[in-house]
Amino acid sequence: MIDHVSIGVRNLAAAKAFYQSVLAEIGYRLIDDRAETAGFGKKYSDFWLNARPGLPTGDDTGVHVCLRTRTKAQVDGFYRVALNAGAEDAGAPGMRPHYGDNYYAAFVKDGDGNVIEVVTFLEES
Repeated sequence: MIDHVSIGVRNLAAAKAFYQSVLAEIGYRLIDDRAETAGFGKKYSDFWLNARPGLPTGDDTGVHVCLRTRTKAQVDGFYRVALNAGAEDAGAPGMRPHYGDNYYAAFVKDGDGNVIEVVTFLEES
């Protein structure tokens, strides 16, 4: 079982502002706010940003983090807020039958090239 995940960001202040707005859509809040790192979560920090000002710029860091949420509306809200906050579309909200029959997800790429996915598993009808 994974306890927490950390991603590198070039500008911690900008990334923190971005993630505060988009993660609020799925019930996350800023819990730990330190000089070189920021931790988000629901009860404890399980998603961390680490300041890495020397990260090379580029399209793709190879980082992909998936956060699970409870509802389709939260997936849609996360995606909408992320795009409005400057994220790049990496996969609009929708069913992903190649991942599973009830797999509903959206993908965005943050300003540092990290891909963040939000998923929910829809009830069978």
